[in-house]
Amino acid sequence: MTDFSKQLSKYMPEAAAPIISTWINDTQCQFKVTRSRRTKLGDYRAPFRGEPHKISVNHDLNPFSFLVTTIHEFAHLKTWQQFQHKVKPHGLEWKNNFRALMAPFIQAEMFPEDVSLAIANYMDNPAASSCTDLNLYRSLRKYDAQAQEIFTIEHIPEGSFFGIKGGRVFQKKEKLRKRYKCLEVSSNRIYLFHPIAEVFPMEQP
Repeated sequence: MTDFSKQLSKYMPEAAAPIISTWINDTQCQFKVTRSRRTKLGDYRAPFRGEPHKISVNHDLNPFSFLVTTIHEFAHLKTWQQFQHKVKPHGLEWKNNFRALMAPFIQAEMFPEDVSLAIANYMDNPAASSCTDLNLYRSLRKYDAQAQEIFTIEHIPEGSFFGIKGGRVFQKKEKLRKRYKCLEVSSNRIYLFHPIAEVFPMEQP
């Protein structure tokens, strides 16, 4: 049995590493720390044609986000072991497994208090990603090393201008239910932005 604790402790709280190492060994999972992916924090692939379970987690997550994402993906693995492809990816079966796998980490107080409270609320109805739960996302986001350098739509004033990756420039308008109306300066078209979309504040063009 290989002990992955030392490698894992570079990415997650040290106390959590032996537990995750045991999970990797017990499930014979191929666990990979991968490059940053804009569309997902982690990924689970079921066994196929002799290949083992595969889990990948983005390398640039803060330790608490990395651990939450890892538990999320192992909940997929456990659900596949029990039901294979017979249930929904984030259905009741996955939610129950996520709660069960997360419980020891909460009980051992491996997360800061604000993150623990956010996770407790999230576990009432866990969704596809921690990013879809604004309260949990904000709590985890505070522990990102670069968090102070990045702004989100919800934190810039209405009427102000901002840029996004790729160079497009917008002006923030009013909030519509859960998203913000934003006017693209070059095209005069309206787009809707999620409150936690990352932007770069700018002076008026």
